[in-house]
Amino acid sequence: MSDKRRAGQPDNASQDSYPNVYYDRYHDIEAAKLLPGEYYATARDMVIVTVLGSCISACIRDTRSQIGGMNHFMLPSVGDPDSPIASSARYGAYAMEKLINDLIKLGARRQYLEAKVFGGGAVMPTLASANIGERNTEFVYAYLAAEQIPVVASDVLDNYPRKVYFFARTGRVRVKKLWSLNNNSVLERELDYSRKLRATPIEGGVDLF
Repeated sequence: MSDKRRAGQPDNASQDSYPNVYYDRYHDIEAAKLLPGEYYATARDMVIVTVLGSCISACIRDTRSQIGGMNHFMLPSVGDPDSPIASSARYGAYAMEKLINDLIKLGARRQYLEAKVFGGGAVMPTLASANIGERNTEFVYAYLAAEQIPVVASDVLDNYPRKVYFFARTGRVRVKKLWSLNNNSVLERELDYSRKLRATPIEGGVDLF
């Protein structure tokens, strides 16, 4: 998560420093595109876009300040998934806390946060056998419940990838179900991300709920 493409820097940073920030002509709005392991928080009127297979995205927004953000993460297939201190859960907790902390730095308040959750599809045989999509989904719901952040909308599980557009200012979400893919880029990105998670220690410490 040290890559600057995660865009977890102050929201007023130069757009030129983030190659994943662009102008979406179709929606007529500035956009940020997330890859696996990235997150983005903003106080501006923007859309945050990602494509999910087995991974999960939590779209979190302060309903009063209209500050919002999205992450894109996966639990690695390591450790005991039933343990509350499993090493795999630490990755999910890290991904959630990084996004929430950046939202708060921008002025969001925890008591006004709400979440919308997407992804967790069984789209890759190598990950479906480990129930990665289900584990990702169960984790994010448990985490948000523990943090008392209500989930007000979701589209999870099943067996197809999704393209998600999250409009941070309004909280609107558009989800496109990708019943067929012209290439394997989504699967290849998630498989590569899964391999990196298993091989790379998590950054820093995370306090688990």
